[in-house]
Amino acid sequence: MLFLGILLGIFIRDVVHSSPPLPPGIVDCVEAEKGCKADPQCKELYRTLEGCASEEAVAPLGSKTRIECLEALSALHYLPLLACKCQRGARREEHCLRAYWSVRILQGECYDDLEASPYDDSPVETSHMASIVAAASSLPLDGQNACLKAAQDCGLYEKCGSLRSEYVLACTKPVPGSDHCNRQKCHRALRRFLERVPEEYSLGVLFCPCTDKLCGERRRKTIVPSCSYQERDGIQPNCLHLQSYCRKDQLCRSRLADFQHNCQPSGLSPSGCIRESGAVCLKSYAGLIGTIMTPNYLSNSTVDVALWCNCEGSGNQLQDCLRIQSMFTNNACLENSISTMGSSPPRPVESIPPPSPRPSPLDQQNKLSNNAQDELSNNAVEQSEEDDEEEEEEEGGQFDVIPLYAEKATVSNLGSGGGGVSPRLSSAPPPSLLLLLLLLSASLSWG
Repeated sequence: MLFLGILLGIFIRDVVHSSPPLPPGIVDCVEAEKGCKADPQCKELYRTLEGCASEEAVAPLGSKTRIECLEALSALHYLPLLACKCQRGARREEHCLRAYWSVRILQGECYDDLEASPYDDSPVETSHMASIVAAASSLPLDGQNACLKAAQDCGLYEKCGSLRSEYVLACTKPVPGSDHCNRQKCHRALRRFLERVPEEYSLGVLFCPCTDKLCGERRRKTIVPSCSYQERDGIQPNCLHLQSYCRKDQLCRSRLADFQHNCQPSGLSPSGCIRESGAVCLKSYAGLIGTIMTPNYLSNSTVDVALWCNCEGSGNQLQDCLRIQSMFTNNACLENSISTMGSSPPRPVESIPPPSPRPSPLDQQNKLSNNAQDELSNNAVEQSEEDDEEEEEEEGGQFDVIPLYAEKATVSNLGSGGGGVSPRLSSAPPPSLLLLLLLLSASLSWG
């Protein structure tokens, strides 16, 4: 019985730790923290650094305290903890990030410190993201509302549809007794959607290519801006204050550092990115959504994005504030990465297929029957598409009228049709068969 309990405990532990392991040579910060605490000297130094990080989160460290913290940091020689990384969306992400920042009390104090990210982007993950962007960029643009189609595709995938419904509800439902939403719940639901839904669906919803304003407005309101980042009084905060609040939160601070690292622009790179990976930049950008630094599209006619903040009253820190804004508004890496998701080669005006071989008379008869049935089906589909377009026009950019997952079509009901019977499956026998039966009957009666 004891042996069975041990096996059950191992099984449960393996199920809980469902996130993929870090690549060889990269240590998870939670595991590195355990190793450090197993050594008395490392444990004492680490506790000192934990206290330094906690104090710094409240207020800037005093000169005496800073010296003590720096002495503890210089004495810490446990390499696994100094070189550890974390995983986005992992079960122990926040614990991991606390350990990461505890031994990096000076990192991230200025905007120009862009050489490290708390998260590890393995070559496999980078390649996977690149393939998603390449597939999205090869999709033809035929004038349809790509953002509406992305939302419909999301609804057909159960996890995407349900988690999308979850954040729509969290970001539109007002707090009892007020006319505004619970922003923390909205942010948490947005992060769950972006962390748990495969990028094939989530990135399609965020970066769907648009050729008209109706599509662009739908894309701009996908993350519910009125709740996710806009203040209730309509007054934009200063970008420096926004960044200061972000750095007091381990998760936001980490997502911002990851964005700065992976979306760092370069005028010498064809992609516009120093890291030469626009796909990873898009993932890092999406990681900011659901934090106080949530960005969004500026309008419904461009792919320009920005934070919801300004630089009024920055004083002698104006240049620092403008640099925060330029991370989004003047970032060639980010702009090219978003544009790549919606780019596609030009399609020919008309494509004439080669003539097919002449069918037999029997095939012609069957084709006429199939065409009649297909015409009825196409009319129904066209009418459904027209209803969707009318619904879009009636929305006028309102997000809360987008159908929730429970109201959308599913794979099981898409294939259900009417009660019509296909001509090829008719119960009436063909005339040639009736004539053959009559001749056979007559010959038997004569015999």
